[in-house]
Amino acid sequence: MFYYNAPSLSFQFILIVAAVIPALLLMYFVYRSDRLEKESRQLLKSLAFAGVFATLVAMVLERIGERLLVWVVDNETTYNLLLYFVVVAVSEEGAKYFLMKRRTWNNPEFNCQYDGVVYALFVSLGFALWENISYVLMYGFGTALIRAVTAIPGHACFGVFMGAFYGLARRAYNYGDPSSSRIYRLLAVLVPTLLHGTYDYIATMDSENGALIFFGFVGAMFIVSFFLVRRMARTDRYIR
Repeated sequence: MFYYNAPSLSFQFILIVAAVIPALLLMYFVYRSDRLEKESRQLLKSLAFAGVFATLVAMVLERIGERLLVWVVDNETTYNLLLYFVVVAVSEEGAKYFLMKRRTWNNPEFNCQYDGVVYALFVSLGFALWENISYVLMYGFGTALIRAVTAIPGHACFGVFMGAFYGLARRAYNYGDPSSSRIYRLLAVLVPTLLHGTYDYIATMDSENGALIFFGFVGAMFIVSFFLVRRMARTDRYIR
């Protein structure tokens, strides 16, 4: 008979801190970068909790999607493509976007274009934070280190692209261009979904150079996102 030795409370606390710190640091960086008018802490907290709730929504959708794929797809390559790009990526990015839009689209604080980036990043990092805690408690401190340089930046980058298009959508809507606003809202889901699907597909790719390709992709995505945040923060403008 085998016995499972649960980690002590002090060690669990260390694991949780290791899981939380990367997301909190990125949240602080984004908050400090908001040059024109910082969002209220109450709104940002609610968005982070919306990200946590998005993990539950995505989990349910992914379970349903996986069951359907098993029934209708018998080719491994097709299965993996549909799983990562449709089931996982659409469920997670769609849940984040839906909850973010419900909380912010008609909020009077949404009065600057860069606000869209702030909102999407807080939802995405709330999602990543809760997901990271779950993984770290299950698999240990090594997982925290790996996810600190892969999954956390990954979700942050997805949030940057979502927020960039979301801010443009609100600006177009305010300026009386609803058709452009709809296109930007579609891109706010489509672009991070494609990036997310690519991230997951490369991460599970069976190749000699798979790890190199994966870290290269994450690094390039993070660099582009970092400079995009810097540029959008510097060129931010009021949209009401």
